[in-house]
Amino acid sequence: MADKDLIDQEEIYSKVLRAGRRTYFFDVRSTKAGDYYLTITESKKFTHDDGSFHYKKHKIYLYKEDFTAFREIMEEMMDYIIDEKGQEVISERHQKDFKKEEEESTSNEGKSSSGNFTDVSFDDI
Repeated sequence: MADKDLIDQEEIYSKVLRAGRRTYFFDVRSTKAGDYYLTITESKKFTHDDGSFHYKKHKIYLYKEDFTAFREIMEEMMDYIIDEKGQEVISERHQKDFKKEEEESTSNEGKSSSGNFTDVSFDDI
C-alpha cells in the first residue's frame, strides 16, 4: 500500500502526444518535499527484421526555477524555425505526394523515355 501512495504522490498530471513512431509524455510529478516538476519523455519505437520491436526513451526533467528561461528559449527556437522555413514540413519523407513520386519512378522504369530526348533523324548523318 505504501508503494501505491508513493506513486500517487509522484504522478500528478499527464498528457500524451503521439507523433508517428514517436510518443511524447508530459508528466507533472511531485518531489519528496511536495513541490512539482515536469518530465518530458520521448519514446521512439524501433522494429527489428524479425518483426519484434523495442522502444528507446529519452527524458528531460524540468524544474520550476528553469521554466521561464526554458519557455523563452523554446519559443525563440520555434519562432526562428517557422520564420526561416515556414509551417510546412519539407523533408522528402513528409512530402504530400512523396509516395506518388516514388511510385512514378518505379512505374517509369520499363517505359520508353524518348519524350525526354531530342528526336534525331539518322538521315541527317
